[in-house]
Amino acid sequence: MTRSKKVAKKAGHPPVIDPYLPGNGNFGYRVSRYELDLEYKVASNRLTGTATITAVTLAALRTFTLDLSDNLSVGKVSVNGRRPAQFRCSGAKLHITLPAALPAGSAMTVVIRYSGNPRPIDTLWGDVGFEELTNGALVAGQPNGAASWFPCDDHPSAKASYRIQISTDSPYHAVANGELLSRKVRAGHTVWTYELAEPTSPYLVTLQIGMYESHRMTKTPVPMHAVLPPRLRSAFDHDFERQPQMMKLFVKLFGPYPLSTGYTVVVTDDDLEIPLEAQGISIFGANHCDGSRGSERLIAHELAHQWFGNSVTARRWRDIWLHEGFACYAEWLWSENSGGRGAAEWAQHYYDKLRHSPQDLLLADPGPRDMFDDRVYKRGALTLHVLRERIGDKNFFALLQDWTTRHRHGTAFTDDFTGLAAGYTSESLQPLWQAWLYSEALPPL
Repeated sequence: MTRSKKVAKKAGHPPVIDPYLPGNGNFGYRVSRYELDLEYKVASNRLTGTATITAVTLAALRTFTLDLSDNLSVGKVSVNGRRPAQFRCSGAKLHITLPAALPAGSAMTVVIRYSGNPRPIDTLWGDVGFEELTNGALVAGQPNGAASWFPCDDHPSAKASYRIQISTDSPYHAVANGELLSRKVRAGHTVWTYELAEPTSPYLVTLQIGMYESHRMTKTPVPMHAVLPPRLRSAFDHDFERQPQMMKLFVKLFGPYPLSTGYTVVVTDDDLEIPLEAQGISIFGANHCDGSRGSERLIAHELAHQWFGNSVTARRWRDIWLHEGFACYAEWLWSENSGGRGAAEWAQHYYDKLRHSPQDLLLADPGPRDMFDDRVYKRGALTLHVLRERIGDKNFFALLQDWTTRHRHGTAFTDDFTGLAAGYTSESLQPLWQAWLYSEALPPL
């Protein structure tokens, strides 16, 4: 029995969408769009909002739920313009009961007015979601932090488009996903409106607020912007100088950049333990921007997630290696193509480290507690390197481009990748997958 099955059994809940996060995700409908109209007061950490959710019912639906943090309270709900028979918040869910069941295939527009003092969600992996900074706020949504700031179907398989309108005090700069449609100043407040057309998992939607300035990076193959405190500009220009070359390389190796609106890097005024990825955005701390160019590996990693994780997203969290193994291997590819160590050298380096680590992790199903374990990242990258050596560079990079094209803005399983790879070689890859994905013991390199 795998660890994920143990979790589901132990939880004692009704059927769950994902055993790694048994409380997340919801049945009976599919969301196609979120429109968020928000106001945030930095000084008091007060969020008020109206969420308009467009969905379709997948079955006859009388009652349904949305994920929403217990730190937020709901004042009003309507479904297709009518009051529900009942709504209540409990157990990080908004429960809605309709006066009569909607038939399967019905259009459903849910409008929710809510407010509160948003806080991160306490999880196995630490605090995730909406978090106050010294002077501002950020959202770090992976894996289940979206519900800390808006009602949603918080599961990676539930992709939708977004319009995010955020009003905040005028000295602050607000960043959300997608294209900035407008920026309007009203009586000491600025209203920022963003549109994200590409289908996106809720955990990849973000809000970044701080005393930032924005500037366009030059000589980039796709539009690239930096948003950061003015004091860090000089260090940023040095530390992130080679990011345009990274973009050029990854477009060549992985296929076209997945978003029409380009790529934004946010650097907070606070230190962050690790950088964060969001759809079209990467977030770094001031400690990653110190003028030493010591975080270039992480810069490459977060950029690669735009293809692997954000555009092509694992449908279940057990397949997290499809995000982290690929982004980690992109670090090695950047090193190989920019005058650093070759991928083979990095593979040997991390293989030697993994040999001295516990041999109790199944890459294709690491269990919820270990899904962000560094062994998932490094063993995932090693798996890709072994595959590359087996099928050759031409086939390997053709496979990656086929993968990012075929599942663009969609979700996928490990079996989808191994099945696709089978078409790029005449020999069976089953022994490779069995050894690297489905066995705990580290195989020979």
